[in-house]
Amino acid sequence: MESLPDIGLKQLIRMVPEKDVIGMDNDFFIIHVRFNDNLMILRYPCRCNAYIIMFCNSGEIDVEINLNTYTVKSHTMLVSAPGNIIKVVNDPDRSSLNFTVLAVSSEFLSSLSFDLKKLFNDRLNVLADPCFHLTREALSLCNKYFSLFNSLLKTDSPDRKRAIGSLMTSFFYCLSSRLEEPEAGTVTPQYALPSSTVRANLIYRHFISLVAEYHTSERGVAFYASRMGLSPKYLSKLIKQVSGRSAPEWIDAYVILEAKNMLKYTDMSIKEIVYRLHFVDSAVFHKFFKSHTGMTPLAYRNS
Repeated sequence: MESLPDIGLKQLIRMVPEKDVIGMDNDFFIIHVRFNDNLMILRYPCRCNAYIIMFCNSGEIDVEINLNTYTVKSHTMLVSAPGNIIKVVNDPDRSSLNFTVLAVSSEFLSSLSFDLKKLFNDRLNVLADPCFHLTREALSLCNKYFSLFNSLLKTDSPDRKRAIGSLMTSFFYCLSSRLEEPEAGTVTPQYALPSSTVRANLIYRHFISLVAEYHTSERGVAFYASRMGLSPKYLSKLIKQVSGRSAPEWIDAYVILEAKNMLKYTDMSIKEIVYRLHFVDSAVFHKFFKSHTGMTPLAYRNS
């Protein structure tokens, strides 16, 4: 599969007022976000090539990651890994919204030989449920570390980058051991799976992982069923039963996400997007996009 465009931290930071951001090069940023009518951060779905860790201080906000929606409330943390398609759902009624974002490039973490995704997966499954409740102790710890990060970011020490890397490693190791399982009502995935069997859930997650990998070139259920050793009919029935969406609906939804990401965050022409997403021609893509969004691709790009 061809790699699709990601946005970097530099582009992400442009979505936030300059006064609300403090950072180091294009590797590490702390963003303080408060609700306002012009809140632009992640308003449109985008694939970001960085780790985004949100800490909600007050209010609540809906965050969509790979088509699942999570309600992030006070005293919760959400972790999004590179490659995820993420969107913040804007709600004008949430005037008390106040949250802090750590944005860290994957290259910076790699230079520290530090695998954030693995660290959290050793304790909780961040891929299955990326939103966690923070204990009082963890919340207090976050505030202390944020204060230290801010102090370091304001210095001009030649060892600043190394110091921030060491502090960040310490922060995540300490934090990951102080997380609690999500409380009832804290996290609201778009589709809950408690009534399905363990095997059905495993098949569903396998299907979604395959769709995430191949949706730009494979839009037929038969392809995915074949990869999983199942019949298309059985796979479709099971996916609908587990998630509430049919298999074709999931595939189409991922294609729409990619199209939106490419329309908003790249300067590729419609013709090039049609080619990258393996549509027969522009007319077919135009019809597909409008039937799912109510807008033409060009109208969406200009919105």
